[in-house]
Amino acid sequence: MGTWPFYIVDVFAEEKYAGNQLAVFRDTKGLSDREMQVIAKEMNYSETTFILSDEEREGGFDVRIFTPEKEVPFAGHPTLGTAYVIQREIVRSRVEKILLNLKVGQIPVMFDCIGEQVDVLWMRQIHPTFGDTIDPGLISEVLRLEKDDIDVRFPVQEVSTGLPFIIVPLKTLNTIKRSKTNRDKYFELIKEREAKAILIFGPETYSEKNDLNVRVFADYYGVPEDPATGSGNGCLAGYLAHHQYFGEDLVDIKVEQGYEIGRPSLLLLRAEEREGKIHVFVGGRVVMIAKGEFL
Repeated sequence: MGTWPFYIVDVFAEEKYAGNQLAVFRDTKGLSDREMQVIAKEMNYSETTFILSDEEREGGFDVRIFTPEKEVPFAGHPTLGTAYVIQREIVRSRVEKILLNLKVGQIPVMFDCIGEQVDVLWMRQIHPTFGDTIDPGLISEVLRLEKDDIDVRFPVQEVSTGLPFIIVPLKTLNTIKRSKTNRDKYFELIKEREAKAILIFGPETYSEKNDLNVRVFADYYGVPEDPATGSGNGCLAGYLAHHQYFGEDLVDIKVEQGYEIGRPSLLLLRAEEREGKIHVFVGGRVVMIAKGEFL
């Protein structure tokens, strides 16, 4: 292998060393699939991204996303973090939008700026699709909870905006804190399902500034718990709008994630239903941590 520049960024972070860290490699079209997978495993972040070329193709930049275990078609914080690196290191000028060509399709990322400085990045996800519902008693066993801990006013349901998640509404913050996957029951649950990751959420939060608390378990992808999950929260935004969790199909909220593992993150969610389709946007801030060369 040769030498490739790479960058470490914190995504959905209000400051350094919060949020979800991501490694972004640049100009990697010469790398094979196996080499990308090996590098992702060596970096050992929940995902690592590879910008194939500094040149645009069909108006966007070709990007691939790998977990330590496998390639995935879409993931939220890698999309925002990679767009940030492209704007800062390749485009090097103020932009309103950058398109990423991912396995799931072309995803736009929009930039809100204060003066010349990037403030919040937003990605528009594909319209959510809604799959099977799951018995609350079954999911409570997977999460080592009681059935009464599930908020049965709303379903436990598979939702996808490119990467599917099982969305689980819980009643209290204490319930979220003590949730812990039973690995045997977890892998039994996902064996025949498209959704491999579980997102749990509830209305009680650590910070009164936020609207929901979220945790994500994704052992299948080699991530026992993720500190900030843009794809999962995109699914959540669609779920909240579809089931009118806040009493209407309009969602504009702040979500905290990662507090239980010491990586406090902040995600901004917007969703609304128009003409029979739910439009989902996930936003957050990105902080540059380091840059270097991979030999």
